[in-house]
Amino acid sequence: MEPQEIIRFINCLTDKPLNDGKIREMAGAEFELTCFSDKSELTSQLCGDKLNILLLNRKQFNQFPTDTTSYYRVRFFLVADEQDVSTDLLNYDLIQDWFGEAPDEKELAFSLIRAKGDYQQRNEFSRLQKQLYLSQKNLSELNKIGAALNSEHETDTLLDLILEKCIEITGSDAGSLYLVIEEERALTSLKDKKPEKKLQFKISKNLSRDVAFTEFTMDINNRSIAGSVALSGDILNLEDVRFLPKNSTFSWNRSIDEASGYRTKSMLTVPMKNSKDEIIGVVQLINKKLNGRVLLKEEEDFDRYIRSYSKNDEALALSLACQAAVALDNARLYRDITHLFEGFIRASVTAIESRDPTTHGHSERVSTLCVQTARAINDSHEGILAAITFSETQVREIQYAALLHDFGKIGVHEHVLVKAKKLYPAELDVINARYEYIKKCIEVDYIKRKNDILLAYGNKTAKEHMDNLENEMMRKIDEINGYFNFILKANEPTVLLDDHFEKIQEIGQIVFNHKGNRVELLSPYEIQRLSIKRGSLSEDERIEIETHVTHSFRFLSKIPWTEDLRSVPAIAYAHHEKLDGSGYPRQILRNEIPIQSRIMTIADIFDALTASDRPYKKAMPADKALQIIEEDVKHDRVDQEIFSLFVDKKIYQAVL
Repeated sequence: MEPQEIIRFINCLTDKPLNDGKIREMAGAEFELTCFSDKSELTSQLCGDKLNILLLNRKQFNQFPTDTTSYYRVRFFLVADEQDVSTDLLNYDLIQDWFGEAPDEKELAFSLIRAKGDYQQRNEFSRLQKQLYLSQKNLSELNKIGAALNSEHETDTLLDLILEKCIEITGSDAGSLYLVIEEERALTSLKDKKPEKKLQFKISKNLSRDVAFTEFTMDINNRSIAGSVALSGDILNLEDVRFLPKNSTFSWNRSIDEASGYRTKSMLTVPMKNSKDEIIGVVQLINKKLNGRVLLKEEEDFDRYIRSYSKNDEALALSLACQAAVALDNARLYRDITHLFEGFIRASVTAIESRDPTTHGHSERVSTLCVQTARAINDSHEGILAAITFSETQVREIQYAALLHDFGKIGVHEHVLVKAKKLYPAELDVINARYEYIKKCIEVDYIKRKNDILLAYGNKTAKEHMDNLENEMMRKIDEINGYFNFILKANEPTVLLDDHFEKIQEIGQIVFNHKGNRVELLSPYEIQRLSIKRGSLSEDERIEIETHVTHSFRFLSKIPWTEDLRSVPAIAYAHHEKLDGSGYPRQILRNEIPIQSRIMTIADIFDALTASDRPYKKAMPADKALQIIEEDVKHDRVDQEIFSLFVDKKIYQAVL
């Protein structure tokens, strides 16, 4: 093979003819020697793809057009006296060598050889510099991409990002991504069924055309390009898919190209290997472009701009694909851990509700209302709420806090937790047994009196007296029954009226005497319990119930929450606080209550009022419940903006 001419030597000294053959013989065949005298012709004859070395004198050097050096690679052999050569000269830095007088062939050949060496060194240095720059750029880009991949936990978003970055870093026009999945085989024998691996076409991108795609599943075998790479784990770099190697077992499916009018030419297919060296997917890149920004619109564009993928492209694509595989594994692990954690949360909710079955479903409904309210705030473009935005992580934080807001009930005595009426069932049974005893005593007394009358008057004349005694006895028994029926009514967890309170006090003053045994119709404890003005809980029981908030905070604070979920305990801790400081357990004011807790306050109150699973009260209609919350809003106990959004967007309907 003839050596390629890389340097063009131009002799501009018309008075010094040179022997070109002799110079080439001594300098080498890499030189093209020519001679020009006309400057305009010289400029037009400069070569753009070679180093141009001009032998000229001081006058010619000064007259050489300086702008020409911007377009051509030019170096000068200058013939001039030593005192004429100074750094003040224009184009001084382009002087390769200088001679005191016109050189002969030997001197010139030696200088050309040296110029060639300098030129090759400069080229090599420039090449290495460019290679270093590209390597640093690619490394920096890979690091950025790696950081982006590892920060994304949503699988679909991650897959889209992986393919986008693979296309971008290799200068491709299109690409596809396949995932290895496992399908359960049908059970055809007594052996346990074993999952079968398949390749799922997951996502596709095309910068030049809008090409529709649908997911599909294919076998992992050598009959397809992607399947072959998934099977072998080797990189497959094809210059043109229309001309596959003769020994190929795979073929190219042209149907997508034919349907879209696109043309697949060069293709690079790389495996996605995770940290265990397992192949979890395949990235297929299509049509490496000379310029990544060019769009392939016309048929001739595919021949003009498409190039083969280089070894560097292979290395970059493989590196990125493997990074992506690890990131995808991490995303799947994150998803699995999230599902596991959410499973524990829901199991905890189930455990809590098993201790208090009357509130079954409450935590889930409050969570639903909180999440929908947070999303509605994100969509709000007016008022104070327009400046507030919750990220998806923060929405999940609210969701978890809502699910676990009653977690502390596990620290409350169960009999208090499930107390439906003012008296516990056993306490009411004691009163009932006491009244039955009193009624039996009354009956015994009257039976004795009847016997005395019979003995005194006989059967014929005692009837009238006996009837009077019977009526008197029934009046007393009915009186006792009336007291007990009133107690049953007072025992309900309703608002106690003033006259009912007086009636309880009246009953409490009554003492039944039987043969010297004094029996109080109500004990002081029973009077106190039946005198509860609202609901079913006494003051000490209410305080114990309210401790569930503190218990929740203590228990939740022991969980090693991730950084993005660290506020879950604080959100749950404040859901019973009121803006005016009248809430519990800390009586904190508006500015100390997180907005997430304010959301939960409204959701919690609404569900408590409208829930149909409370045996001690009927479900309240939604409009009535909203009126009650609105009263709290008017008294500055509940957030007005959030409540207005809750009503206007009909968020409450999500749990009805």
